[in-house]
Amino acid sequence: MPAIRCFAAAAAVLWALAAPAGPAAAATCADLPVTARGDPSGFETLAKAKARGNWRAKVRAMPTLGAAYADWSKALAADYRCGQESGQLICTAVAYPCRD
Repeated sequence: MPAIRCFAAAAAVLWALAAPAGPAAAATCADLPVTARGDPSGFETLAKAKARGNWRAKVRAMPTLGAAYADWSKALAADYRCGQESGQLICTAVAYPCRD
């Protein structure tokens, strides 16, 4: 019985190593995160969208990154920090820009 368990464990490890990595594994990412604050909004979804749009514009404008890195869906550790200010919600988008 122990030999079968060892074989099963070894097979599981080999399978995990042989499995194709996700898209982020093949990506080239910036060394530092980019942070961009959005405009105030009464709605969280809109506040996040504004922050994300400003993040993309900021990444596109950076000479060392540019448009190839400005895709939020490819960014590493993409997240939002949101808070209230003067009765409005303001979000900041933070992520490591990546490209394929």
